[in-house]
Amino acid sequence: MIVNLKIIIFFPGVIICALTGYFFWLASRPVNIIAVHQEDNFSEILVKNFPFTDKGNINWWLENKDSLKIKYNIPSPSSSGNFYVNFWDFGEGYKEQGKYDRRCFNDMNTLENCIDKNAVFSVENTRNKEIIFTVYDGRYLMKKDGNILKLKDD
Repeated sequence: MIVNLKIIIFFPGVIICALTGYFFWLASRPVNIIAVHQEDNFSEILVKNFPFTDKGNINWWLENKDSLKIKYNIPSPSSSGNFYVNFWDFGEGYKEQGKYDRRCFNDMNTLENCIDKNAVFSVENTRNKEIIFTVYDGRYLMKKDGNILKLKDD
């Protein structure tokens, strides 16, 4: 009876530890930028391993926005100063248009120039030069003073 009790206690603990370790491994993988497509003030960034949480997405942007500007000239504002940056999960890679809901990139001279639409994060600025983050769980506004507020749904 004691052996059975030890087994009952041991196996759930092993499963919980394994799942926790797997989650931390997934969360700690670096974001991989696969490609960047630019059209006017719209930047489309194809990524793998983007953070899972809203806070993780926003923090990743705040930590990497300067290097994105240096390496890819993103964001690339219009003459009025407005910009829009959209991050897409690269998923299974480029595909032919075929399917109804794919995002295609006209700057590629190939039939396989589309991805399945799976937006993971977007960043844009307002007329007041504040930043809006669109994430899975809603929208956030970063004020000029750096404070971030969750916007209420209309």
